[in-house]
Amino acid sequence: MGSLINSLEIMREVKGAVFTPSSIGAFGPSTPLDNTPQDTIMRPTTIYGISKVAAELWSDYYFLKYGVDTRGVRYPGIISNVTLPGGGTTDYAVEIYYEAIKNKHYTCYLKPGTYLDMMYMPDAMRACVELMEADPKKLKHRNCFNVTAMSIEPEMIAKEIRKHIPEFTIDYQIDPVRQSIAETWPNSMDQTAAMEEWDWKPEYDLPAMTLDMLKVLSQKLKK
Repeated sequence: MGSLINSLEIMREVKGAVFTPSSIGAFGPSTPLDNTPQDTIMRPTTIYGISKVAAELWSDYYFLKYGVDTRGVRYPGIISNVTLPGGGTTDYAVEIYYEAIKNKHYTCYLKPGTYLDMMYMPDAMRACVELMEADPKKLKHRNCFNVTAMSIEPEMIAKEIRKHIPEFTIDYQIDPVRQSIAETWPNSMDQTAAMEEWDWKPEYDLPAMTLDMLKVLSQKLKK
């Protein structure tokens, strides 16, 4: 949090802009889980989520108080073909591709039917750039916009992988900690504000992402 405030202070002095990445982790168990509104109750139950809400509020404060051009998005789970999974709640959606290529099998730590919003890294990067390039006069929300590309659960990814690796199988060994966290996060987010205020539109859906993930990771794992 200190680094964010330092950045906001510097931008206040030089009249610059600040992008603050927030997350679906900013929501909590009292948040509507389906089609989660742009403006809704937050009250997260993790330190990660609390920090994200605080960052949104600090960014709003510096815009309202000092006119700093602050902007941000609430990212869903990010799926990357570059960064290795690090044990986060949504990281199963990265691990599953590695294991599909290496072992043709994946043991998932979330229950089947656990829907979470996800986004492929190229879309995540583009969302940041497009928001920062957007006309500030059109922005009503600033900190932070709901953005997403797909609402998916483990069996959906497995089914898509089987189109390319027919022998792929999946089973489940539930991690109660990560499962309990996932159940406090949205099943799907309403991103109407982002679409209306800066013309946001994701490019990758589940089939397109799966095709690219398997292609890139297959080449990567051969090295």
